[in-house]
Amino acid sequence: MQFPPTSHPVTGTVIPIGALKTARSCGIGEFSDLVPFAELCKKAGIGLVQLLPVNDTGTESSPYSALSAFALHPVYISLAELPEADGFMKEINEIKSRLEDLPRFDYREVRNAKLAVLRRIFDVREGTIMADRSLAQWIAKNPWIVEYAVFMNLKHRNNEASWKQWSKMRTTTHREIQDRWNSPARKSSHLFYAWVQMRLDEQFSSAVKECAKQGIAIKGDIPILMNEDSCDAWANPEFFRDDLRAGNPPDDMNPLGQNWGFPIYNWDNLREADFDWWRRRLALCSRYYNAYRIDHILGFFRIWSIPSGNRTGYLGWTNPHVPITTQELFSRGFSGDRLRWLTEPHVPTRLVEAVNGHDYLGTHGLMGKLMDRIGNEELWLFRQEIKGERDIVDASLPDPVREVLVHAWRDRLLQETGRDDKGMPLYAPIWNYRDATAWKSLSDGEKSSLEALFGEKKTANERLWREQANEILGVLTRGVDMLACAEDLGSIPDCVPEVLSGLGILGLKVMRWERRWNEPGQPLRDLLAYPELSVAASSVHDSSSLRGWWEREGGAGVFLSAYPPERQGYPDGASDEFRKACTPDVVLYVLKNLARSGSKILSIPIQDFLALSEETRGATIDDERINVPGSVTGFNWTWRLPDRIENLKKNRALILAISEVAKSRSRTKHSQGEGK
Repeated sequence: MQFPPTSHPVTGTVIPIGALKTARSCGIGEFSDLVPFAELCKKAGIGLVQLLPVNDTGTESSPYSALSAFALHPVYISLAELPEADGFMKEINEIKSRLEDLPRFDYREVRNAKLAVLRRIFDVREGTIMADRSLAQWIAKNPWIVEYAVFMNLKHRNNEASWKQWSKMRTTTHREIQDRWNSPARKSSHLFYAWVQMRLDEQFSSAVKECAKQGIAIKGDIPILMNEDSCDAWANPEFFRDDLRAGNPPDDMNPLGQNWGFPIYNWDNLREADFDWWRRRLALCSRYYNAYRIDHILGFFRIWSIPSGNRTGYLGWTNPHVPITTQELFSRGFSGDRLRWLTEPHVPTRLVEAVNGHDYLGTHGLMGKLMDRIGNEELWLFRQEIKGERDIVDASLPDPVREVLVHAWRDRLLQETGRDDKGMPLYAPIWNYRDATAWKSLSDGEKSSLEALFGEKKTANERLWREQANEILGVLTRGVDMLACAEDLGSIPDCVPEVLSGLGILGLKVMRWERRWNEPGQPLRDLLAYPELSVAASSVHDSSSLRGWWEREGGAGVFLSAYPPERQGYPDGASDEFRKACTPDVVLYVLKNLARSGSKILSIPIQDFLALSEETRGATIDDERINVPGSVTGFNWTWRLPDRIENLKKNRALILAISEVAKSRSRTKHSQGEGK
């Protein structure tokens, strides 16, 4: 769907579907709850609702861990609105009474309960459902359902275990999947999943149409990566690199980098298929959305790829990349033992001996399990069969020894990334190569020589990434009418802003991270200078709320240094008062200033809007969090509105406060072409 034309910058809010709460909800927010939420937004002057991903994630609560790039999540279905629900209201109401009023929804309980009722409804109404011509027509228009239904039926029969643990059908072909779909004995099992998806599609489509009638645009969120235990990775392995995992390089907050556990794409095979899988994915999304957020858009330029045997993201490299050849290293004097010194960890006996009770012989015995000694030296090399951190962690070693060896495994200057046509190794420098023992041992001349080589590769990589992103993103954005928005956070290559601007893709400006990092005090960038081709945000689903940033992370001092209220007509001493706590008045002040940004879209998480009222803000700052990165708990991804939408629509103080932010937004003027 096209993004509706507007005469002024847009004010939007961000909310997960599961967070919605109405009188009709059943344990979790549902697609149909979007309609009353749109009515609330219209009253408050909000013109856009941004959702988190809505695809089926199976037993995983994270919406960024999808089992399918195409299937919607069954937890968001309204059981009561199903045409086949007659006679099942007692069961539906039991789920509602048991789970609806929890402070945060119980993901597993809701999923299990809804799927159980859906199966009972299907079992009772099977004959009618299977004979329904509309189901056959829907399947014909949605051919992806074949792979999904076969996959989910197999997963159900295997107690939801990963497909990599199945006894049968771990590897398959498209013909075998089609034959299994066509099997008369399995027809009912497969059509159950098709029926559920058809009803989800109907309910979601109906809801977004009603939102459009209210003048509310819907923005979706498309995760770039797929779970390795996904229908897509199982049915289309040619599109994925199972030997590499995606993540992020080391930074101040994650000194070992991040390993997300998702396989990276095989762009060569996707290119040969004319990116058909991605085209179909976006075409389906355009059925529901006016705009979409491309999660981790940097991955279309280059992805941080990590050998699958590693747990952290430390020993990764950018993919694609222009590698350093063995010959280039030879020409700089690095060959034989000198090259090995740069590319393989050399572990001194003393490092392990120090944590093994200074037992010399015992230390040799432990190191000999994984390593070979270099002659008579007290230096050891990992054996070739050791492929990553997991091999060391899984070895039978005392914990202190294991920890030292895992750390030693990362201690190298160059990482092998593949082989050339002659079988010679290709390399990339590790992200923190200056911390490597080998680097510190080099002469100034050797360091200068390598730095020059790394610089050449960086320049070549920038050209490569620009070409890849222009090709892939160009194909994808031209194929749909939706407005494209990027999540372009992290270590940004120089070519990213240029490519996004050229393709008309909006970047993301999260206020707390839009800083002049190299200046004293790292002040905020001027909000008015945000480019028009951007989305301005106060916080995101992986961060603390505005209140958390203000009170716990130094946000008050940073913001008030840039925007003291005394300069905007507030009485003397207002800054000191604002510093004490993030009260509703403070939230209003901050959001009104952010609303003046030059960005085309202002996107405020609903928690930050709710903080405009004492009645609706979280009881504590922690209550407002959606996700705490790096943790896996029942808390993450289960946040819900503090009250039903019907009651929020009656909260005049909240509506007026949000409207005041939106009115500040509507008064913002953009110069033609400014900031582009």
